Amino acid sequence: MRDFVLPDIGEGLVEAEIVAWLVAEGEQVGLDDPLVEVETDKTVVVMPAPVAGIVVRHGAAAGETIKVGSVLAVIDDGSEEGAPPPAESVPPPADDEIPDAEVDPPLVGSFGKGATTLGRRIEVVRAESSRVLALPLVRKLARDQGVDLGSISGSGSGGQITRADIMAAVEAKADQAVPVAARKAAPTVAGPDAEVIPMSKLRRTIAERMSQSWAEIPRVTTFDEVDASRLLQARKALSLRHGQNITLEALVVKAVVPALVEFPEFNATVSGDDLVVHRRHHIAVAVDTPNGLMIPVVHDAGQLTVLEIAAEIVRLATGAADRTLGADDMSGGTFTVSNIGAVGGGHGTPIVPLGTTAILSVGRAKDSAVVRNGAVVVAPMMPLSLSYDHRVIDGALGRKFVARLLENLAEPALFLA
Repeated sequence: MRDFVLPDIGEGLVEAEIVAWLVAEGEQVGLDDPLVEVETDKTVVVMPAPVAGIVVRHGAAAGETIKVGSVLAVIDDGSEEGAPPPAESVPPPADDEIPDAEVDPPLVGSFGKGATTLGRRIEVVRAESSRVLALPLVRKLARDQGVDLGSISGSGSGGQITRADIMAAVEAKADQAVPVAARKAAPTVAGPDAEVIPMSKLRRTIAERMSQSWAEIPRVTTFDEVDASRLLQARKALSLRHGQNITLEALVVKAVVPALVEFPEFNATVSGDDLVVHRRHHIAVAVDTPNGLMIPVVHDAGQLTVLEIAAEIVRLATGAADRTLGADDMSGGTFTVSNIGAVGGGHGTPIVPLGTTAILSVGRAKDSAVVRNGAVVVAPMMPLSLSYDHRVIDGALGRKFVARLLENLAEPALFLA
């Protein structure tokens, strides 16, 4: 019998929620076969089986939370009880099985006493684990609603089953009895005019971090507007020239970096009585997803071109929506950009993310009457809201940062040169 414990698969992970068991108790599992889907506060990960054998016991049921270091599963690999697993029982993956970057990666799982280190193959397993084309969260929705994925034809790309497909199947069978699993997951009725709906793991994490940031960071917000005429023209010209959509966020990120270089206090972390100033610029970009707000990171944005930043933002936004991003994609941000204009927003009061000192919110540009050279003209004015940690950034410094940013956004040549 081998105890397979939940490892720390991210930066400082302390717990994870079981999304689904892919191998039932009593069933046979092969080495590196998909064993269980777990949801951390950043992503959904498929954990592979560390050895071949019979799954004797699950450490927690679907929907339950398990701590790092707790038993995730007990597997009978046929070895003598109490004997350490032989080295050959968990051979490292061959070089031709996985990409070079994953030949010597971090740990994904471990046994208890006498443990043998396992190489991480999460991405490989994720690709092989889909018995039908459906994302983990869609699978979970199907289980909660008692829907058999095998009976559904997906309407998504390549036949992928979507949330809409699941809900259509639920409506079609509305006159049938609700399965036990669905009843268990259903919201608790609190009264005739209200109901209690349990928050997801991601939503609970968002709530915890927002509360902590609000309690720990004394933030102030400064508001401004910028004439976005040249910025929008540059975006259109670049998109046409290169045949790809250049997101507004890509240009804003590129405009922000020079201001962060000039005013490094905005690219920093408060650590006790010290201010840690980061020399590299990892710009987090807020993404609105069906599961809640997520903030993936464009690493080393200062070293990337606008085209590279645009492509990276598209990759991160897609992965955030699909919950397929890795821990690295969701960690290490030193400054944050939030484009609330994408959902119709204007000015706002963004909350400074923990571990940083500032966040910039960009609203939707709208035609407004402005005075230019003594005459009233119409121009697309873009709202800006900058929140910063008042412990380390005074109002005067905040205005200097905004002034430099306004110059860059009003004339893209200043940061595209």
